[in-house]
Amino acid sequence: MNDRIILTVLLPVRNETMNLRIMLRILRAVLTMPHEIIVVFDSASDTSIPVVEEARTDYPQVRPLLNTLGRGVAGAITAGVEAARGERILIFAADEVGPVLAIEDMMALMDAGVEFVSVTRYAHGGRRLGGSTIGRILSQTANGILGIVSGMGLSDATTGIKMFRRGDFPRLTQGTSTIGWSIAFEMAINAQLLGLKLGEVPTISIDRLFGGKSSFQLVPWVIGYLGHFTLALRRLKRSGRPQVSVRIPPGM
Repeated sequence: MNDRIILTVLLPVRNETMNLRIMLRILRAVLTMPHEIIVVFDSASDTSIPVVEEARTDYPQVRPLLNTLGRGVAGAITAGVEAARGERILIFAADEVGPVLAIEDMMALMDAGVEFVSVTRYAHGGRRLGGSTIGRILSQTANGILGIVSGMGLSDATTGIKMFRRGDFPRLTQGTSTIGWSIAFEMAINAQLLGLKLGEVPTISIDRLFGGKSSFQLVPWVIGYLGHFTLALRRLKRSGRPQVSVRIPPGM
């Protein structure tokens, strides 16, 4: 393996089998730069572990990591960043195939000087398919309100697919995200407050294309995201709307 890792892909998982197996095959075919993939799980009995061990036999860039920093996505991402060797970090979901096609364009934006890149399901030709209907409505509405009222530069701050420089991670999180993927929302807000150069790439997101059980729970997730949403409404408006670099893949 190349000693200089350019990109670390973090995959927080919980009992993923088919989705993870397919995702690792797709990432292997798509990623051309020196990279590593860290699959992070909360329990040593997670059913994802055999999938990782199987993949490692001919894909040594993949490695498992037990999260000991607190159960859930936030702890998994923090543990993954601490273990990462890549100059750039890509937070990814094992059940979302569509955003794989955006990775090259996300890297291109970073090469051009962008410091925090998000995919977007709600602008520039991006779309969101499948998943919870009420979750989709809440997400789209929240992002719309943020853009209009608070001046949020990113059109999809709540998506979990984010790329950033490893050294920026401590500034992007305050350790307050405990529900689901709300850590990615928190990072988007802080990236704008910090004045980082923002960018986004449209994607077609198909939730859980290959099946499995979603972790979405309405009440806990609304409570978890509400604090960040309120913070954004209070503070982002004062920071002013930033210019956001956009890279649109061919055909979108």
